[in-house]
Amino acid sequence: MSAYIARSSAVAARKLGSDMIIMSARDSSLFDLNDVGCVIWEAADGVTPLDEIVRNVVCAEFDVAPEEALQDARELVREMASFGIMVVSDQPIAPEAQ
Repeated sequence: MSAYIARSSAVAARKLGSDMIIMSARDSSLFDLNDVGCVIWEAADGVTPLDEIVRNVVCAEFDVAPEEALQDARELVREMASFGIMVVSDQPIAPEAQ
């Protein structure tokens, strides 16, 4: 089953060097994404499935096996969603739902 991911609209994000700093509007928590997390965050448009992002973006930029990359990406996305900074759905996500 494909997972579609989108950045939550309840956050502020800024790229500093190769890191992405995200602040949750919900509780002002700060999150620091590494290079891979930053690539996934930037590609999270709500209409591209996570497995496609991993295959076409993560694996293209980093030397990692697709199966390992997808497993790690799913874990990262699940964690970000638990903090309310990422939206995950089994269907494409409309911009107003983000």
